[in-house]
Amino acid sequence: METVPPITPKPPDMSQEYAIPRERMVARLRDYYRIQDPRVLEAMRAVPRHFFVPEALRGRAYGDHALPISANQTISQPYIVARMTELLELDENSRVLEIGAGSGYQTAVLSKVAAQLYAIERIADLARQAQSRIRQLGIYNATVKCFDGTLGWAANAPYDGILVAAGGPNIPAPLVAQLKVGGKLVVPVGAARESQQLVRVIKTEKGSREEDHGPCAFVPLIGQHGWKEDK
Repeated sequence: METVPPITPKPPDMSQEYAIPRERMVARLRDYYRIQDPRVLEAMRAVPRHFFVPEALRGRAYGDHALPISANQTISQPYIVARMTELLELDENSRVLEIGAGSGYQTAVLSKVAAQLYAIERIADLARQAQSRIRQLGIYNATVKCFDGTLGWAANAPYDGILVAAGGPNIPAPLVAQLKVGGKLVVPVGAARESQQLVRVIKTEKGSREEDHGPCAFVPLIGQHGWKEDK
């Protein structure tokens, strides 16, 4: 008896939905915020941001602001997503770790500029939803798991880039340890839970060096090497 191969669902075509607001967003990133990496701009154009926000907020998806999602978390402002991605300086061969997948939007953007992406989300419902969304969009070079992101994902290390989408009091040591020499970690760091500085850590042969890329505000990074508990 002939075996019929399973039918793979076709990813939804969202390329024309909100096309004009999405182009305006990309133009703002390029012309106002000076995002220069063409691969990052193309990723921001390709990923349908409105697919990752609550349906009631889809009309605001391409605005210049963060938006709330479930579990008291947020989807970052488009500029922050693009800037953090650009700071990683990725190419088509890069292996990347993302901490704090949230809705999965940053995951999807990173998947367009890297070869392989591993994402961690500590809230189980968000992790399941993020994994479902990226698969629905036909993204298969990224995977999401539920875990304490401050510990990293050692099984797939070392990484060319690590992006942390939550703010902690210090730079998590396990994440620096899981970078390749020359790899970059982009992470919000601050003594207060409400505000941080965007820091880029570059791994060197003798240790690492840090760069300050300005103020930012993220939800708290909860975990063994972050804030200890929600307040």
